[in-house]
Amino acid sequence: MFTGIITDIGTIRSSEQRGDLRLVIGCGYDMEGVAIGASIACSGACLTVVEKGTDWFAVDLSAETVAHTAPGLWRQGGKLNLERALKVGDELGGHIVTGHVDGVGTLASATAEGDSTRLVIRAPADLAPALAAKGSITVDGISLTVNGVEDQPDGSVHFGLNIIPHTAAATTLEELPEGRAFNLEIDVLARYLDRMQSLRQRTM
Repeated sequence: MFTGIITDIGTIRSSEQRGDLRLVIGCGYDMEGVAIGASIACSGACLTVVEKGTDWFAVDLSAETVAHTAPGLWRQGGKLNLERALKVGDELGGHIVTGHVDGVGTLASATAEGDSTRLVIRAPADLAPALAAKGSITVDGISLTVNGVEDQPDGSVHFGLNIIPHTAAATTLEELPEGRAFNLEIDVLARYLDRMQSLRQRTM
């Protein structure tokens, strides 16, 4: 379990296909306090530490994980938003995040609004029912508030976010190339409500 509050930016030092994809990720964490088998959210995907050093840890990604996360994210040299798993008693600064990616969004636009940046992200149709203005969304592991939602003719949805300078500086959102892909996780309450609604419709 996570909160969507990023505590470090990691760098992928190596990315090697070994059946599964093995990543070695450099970080600023005190790795003496991180156990083998611990969970670390890497740009929104909950991954398991399988090896570690003084300033790095390794994780294995299955083909399923790679296929359902943002294309190109796991390349050598890439930057990742990192968050260690929540401990009992920790402050819940963002919202409840599971580290399970629900879909991949793409950047539709990024425009300056004062000192902040307004992002519009295109999300797939199956996530549209779970997105609402003032609701929570996790974008590449970052807990953010949805400012507005616009349904599109093809069933997809555009949702807006306001990125303040602190958030941009403390995450990978400083770099926003056109068409950038993002890992998206909908709010856990929205996930259960969507499931309940779909079951209700089947019985009607």
